[in-house]
Order: sequence, then structure tokens, then C-alpha cells
Amino acid sequence: QRSFQAAHHQFVASAKAVKLGHQIDSKNMIGCMVLTLIKYPLTAKPEDVLLAEEKMRYGTFAFSDIQVRGHYPNYVKKLIQKIDLKIEVKPDDLKSLKEGCVDFVGFSYYSSSAASTDTNVETTAGNIVSGVKNPYLPTSEWGWQIDPIGLRISMVDLYDRYRKPLFIVENGLGAKDVVLPDGTIDDQYRIDYFDCHFKEMLNAIEIDGVECLGYTSWGCIDIVSESTKQMSKRYGFIYVDADDYGKGTYKRIPKKSFYWYKKVIETNGACLFED
Repeated sequence: QRSFQAAHHQFVASAKAVKLGHQIDSKNMIGCMVLTLIKYPLTAKPEDVLLAEEKMRYGTFAFSDIQVRGHYPNYVKKLIQKIDLKIEVKPDDLKSLKEGCVDFVGFSYYSSSAASTDTNVETTAGNIVSGVKNPYLPTSEWGWQIDPIGLRISMVDLYDRYRKPLFIVENGLGAKDVVLPDGTIDDQYRIDYFDCHFKEMLNAIEIDGVECLGYTSWGCIDIVSESTKQMSKRYGFIYVDADDYGKGTYKRIPKKSFYWYKKVIETNGACLFED
């Protein structure tokens, strides 16, 4: 009940912030941030398909539906009723939700997983929650399944659902980077991750007609990973000399991916298609 109540307060706060932002300048575009937990049915079994859809609903769409459309969808109302939650809703809350719909959908995407009604299946790690392992996908060192096509699918699903612009606000690969004897960090695996995700992002825009306002990676520089509270799970283009216990010189070293990403920006992505 505390979680649902807190979420309600956040929805109302978001709506009020959007309304205020529009009052300050009617040209302001203000969006939400949705953790995209894409789920595939492990098999064609109808029960698996239904379970995957339910997990997408309650893991992702329940949040964006409210912020984009300005009201609680019926399936959320039914869930609240089913588990007999008593959510405090102030008189003007529902009005605020209607008046503060977001202008675009910001979302994070790192990996995907599967859903199965079979309890005897292998699971895999992920952002916040785990899922069923997809046998067709490779995994990172932390068990997150690497799925660039899943980014395209997420973009298509969100855009088809809302017909509002998208903004990818988080995307990246956590890995154990090693400083070589010459002082460099060869993180080609990170370059490979971004390269294939960028190409699928472009496919969503050019083939599927998705409107995408922009992209920001997670992240520019190594910081403590929120999911595992480790410094050794690194996402940045810039290496920070510090370990999981805060020990180190904190010297910063650009990784191989830093120079690669710099070129991607300078060429507006053209270098992704060079031989």
C-alpha cells in the first residue's frame, strides 16, 4: 500500500510540474522517465504470452499510461480493487493528472528477459527485477541479456501506444574494465554494445517511423552502480580509479569507447556505417 500511495504522489507531482512548466513557457516540452522492462513470452504457449503482456503492463505501461494519458487505466483500478488497497486521493488529484500530461516519453533501456508460467526455468538478472533467461541472447558479466533489437521493439511499442515523441534517457553496458600495462582501457565490448543498439535505434526511426527526440547513455563517467552498489560494475566512457570500497587515486582515464563515441557524435553517426 505504501508503494502505491507513493506512486500516486509521484504521478500528481509530475502532472503539477508539467502544468507549471507549460505556464512558464508554453513551448516547453516536459516528459516522464519510464524503466522499460521488456518481456518476451518464452514459448508460444498462450499462458506465456498472456503473462508476458501482464508483466509489460504492470512493469512499464502502468506508469507511462498514467503520465501520458492523465488517468488511471482500468487494469490498474481493477488491481487496486482486487488487492483491496486504500489509496488516499485528494479532491484535485485526478484533475491534476488530466491537466499535466507529459509531452514526450523518456525511457531507459538496457536489456530484456522472457516470461514463463513454468517455474522450473533458468532466470537471469536485470535492472531492478530478474526474469526468465532467453536462450537466444548473450548475457553481460552480471547476467543482463544483451538485446539491441529489444530497443527497437520498445521504441515501436511505446510510440504506437502513445503517438508521442520518445527520448532514450538511459542505455549502456555494465562491465569489469581493466587498465592495461600501457595505461589504456580497451572496452571493445562496450563499443560493440552501443554500435548495435544505435543501429536498431536508427531502424526504429527510419523504418518504423518512430519520432525520437534524443539519446543519452548511462553513463559518461564511472560511478557506483545503483543496482549492485559496486564501483567495479562500470558503465562510463571514462574510467575512474576507485574500487568497491572507495579506495584509489580517482584518476580519470578515457576508455577506447570514449574516442569511439566522440567520433560518433562528430560524424552524426555516419562512422557507424564505415567499413
